[in-house]
Amino acid sequence: MNAEIDEKTERLSCLCSREGLGGVLINSQSNFAWLTAGGRNGVDASRENGVATLLVRRDGKRFVLANRIEMARIMTEELNGQEFEPLEYGWEDEKGNPSLVVQLARSVMTEEISLGCDLPIPDARVIDGTIARERYRLTTSEIDRFRSLGSDAGRVIGDLARSLSPGLTEREVARRANDALAAIGADAVVTLVAADERIQRFRHPVPKDGRWKQVLMIVVCARRHGLIASLTRLICAGPVPDELSRRTLAAARVNAQLFAATKPGASGHQLYEVAANGYRVEGFPGEEKLHHQGGAAGYRTRDWVAHPQCADEVQKNQAFAWNPSIAGTKVEETAIAFEDQMEVITTTPNWPVIPVEVEGRTYTLPDVLSV
Repeated sequence: MNAEIDEKTERLSCLCSREGLGGVLINSQSNFAWLTAGGRNGVDASRENGVATLLVRRDGKRFVLANRIEMARIMTEELNGQEFEPLEYGWEDEKGNPSLVVQLARSVMTEEISLGCDLPIPDARVIDGTIARERYRLTTSEIDRFRSLGSDAGRVIGDLARSLSPGLTEREVARRANDALAAIGADAVVTLVAADERIQRFRHPVPKDGRWKQVLMIVVCARRHGLIASLTRLICAGPVPDELSRRTLAAARVNAQLFAATKPGASGHQLYEVAANGYRVEGFPGEEKLHHQGGAAGYRTRDWVAHPQCADEVQKNQAFAWNPSIAGTKVEETAIAFEDQMEVITTTPNWPVIPVEVEGRTYTLPDVLSV
């Protein structure tokens, strides 16, 4: 863990040199988790900002700034054994002085020079996009944690799916999905459930009170140690209708095309065109306009989404979650893009799959489970 944090600190030190900054302030919950190798500064889930701020000085020195309500816990439970020097202040001082964090940060600077930050803080320059690009390339230990999360999430959602019976409400299915993820130490940052006609009508079906009769879709984004794995599974009570099979096969083929094209250097707009062309070939032109196709993943559900103007490029050892959808179905897995292959990390054991061959490589995507 120390080596991982040291590597990320070096990335931020180099960023400071490139950007002419004396240091970088990290306050968002996603970036805090990234820099601390899975630590948490979140208390209030309704906010993006956390209760502790990290400072990486250009020379690599690290600090943590927090009020006295939080400092002891952050140092003991979130930064235990890591070399962050504490800078504590009173919570009441913070309430009356929105620039307090920057003032404290400047008190330990070695020279008068500007500060960067990932969320708006008075008297600091917001460079969230620049910081985010330092997150994209996963370290070896991050890849191990991501694989473990993906494997666990794929397994427990598969077990959950097999335990369900028609008649359950979408809300009850969502509760059970959240409980299944909690049992593996993961938070559900997104849980979508749709039964029957709601799968046809809505691409982001927040769970409601409708009861499952024939087809059920479960979508989760599971977060553990800051990393987020996304997956979608469809279940059918009885034989899978031919039209649902046809549409799911088409979505799987689009996903396979995306996997094959997700190589270091490929741009988001090129990948969008891969999806758009895939839908045309499969006989479903224009589906890409009805829902985004996914994109880069990691410490956010999507770091960037492929679209016609997207200039972001695939990095080596970067995570991706593609989610092609056609009215009534969706195929979604999380994978890691290595130099010459995509490794799916959310596979569900013994789940029916659709094998798709693209450019001599076979990709297996989840099919609809008949129960």
